[in-house]
Amino acid sequence: MLYIYLIISAAAIPLLNNFFDILKEPYSWWLVPLLFIGFFLCFLLIQFAAFFLMIVTTNLDKPARHTKLFRFLVKECVPVIVKLALVKIKTEGIEKLPKDGRMLFVCNHQHDFDPVVMINTFPDSDIAFIGKKEIYTTRPIIARAMHRLNSLPIDRENDREAAKTIVQAIKYIREDKVSMAVFPEGYCSKTCELLPFRNGCFKMATKTNVPIVVCVINNTRTLPKTIFRKPNQVVFKLLDVITPEQYEGMNTTEIGDIIYEKINTALKEIRNT
Repeated sequence: MLYIYLIISAAAIPLLNNFFDILKEPYSWWLVPLLFIGFFLCFLLIQFAAFFLMIVTTNLDKPARHTKLFRFLVKECVPVIVKLALVKIKTEGIEKLPKDGRMLFVCNHQHDFDPVVMINTFPDSDIAFIGKKEIYTTRPIIARAMHRLNSLPIDRENDREAAKTIVQAIKYIREDKVSMAVFPEGYCSKTCELLPFRNGCFKMATKTNVPIVVCVINNTRTLPKTIFRKPNQVVFKLLDVITPEQYEGMNTTEIGDIIYEKINTALKEIRNT
């Protein structure tokens, strides 16, 4: 979309010249590039204004509306936010991602910026997240953005309520509404070491027969000290795609043990390099 803005900005100058004859003026040498930059920034500002307007007008008590438009804005705005935050995302294994169909994304969790990294890495995957319910009371802007993406809050301390969230996520996948992403540790790891898994989340795969996309992330924990101030690199790897045929007949604990080992091994390798 940025390239389209550049093209439109360039086209707007000769169009404007039809009314003001600016290209023949002696000051054109500085006015033309100034107008070009101004048009481009204006289009970018309108894009972000629409993005934030959709967030702040979201009603958390009603089903998400205009999600396709919002996902388009997310796809266009998130890469810009990542660049402005001076975050460089080093990716590996992205070519393993299935070309179509719904999936369950599984990743370790170090910081609240992790979902942004995943959206930036998989912009066309229609990812919704299972997020802690506390976000909906302490971070209303993030909560509204998540709601627009059809993400779901989960009560990590109440197994019955957590099960209801998993059931709703299963429904979303079956309805081909979204692919779900989950951080099975349940909490951000303060030490960046992998925490024990809550294996109930893998029912989202076993009940829908979708591939499990296993990912690992590292170094987002350091972002609060550097974000928007100095460059920092985050490593994000797609480790494996476990097909329904591969986990057929396994229970959620067995699936969780396999995924835990994959992520833990990869995380140690990343942190030791």
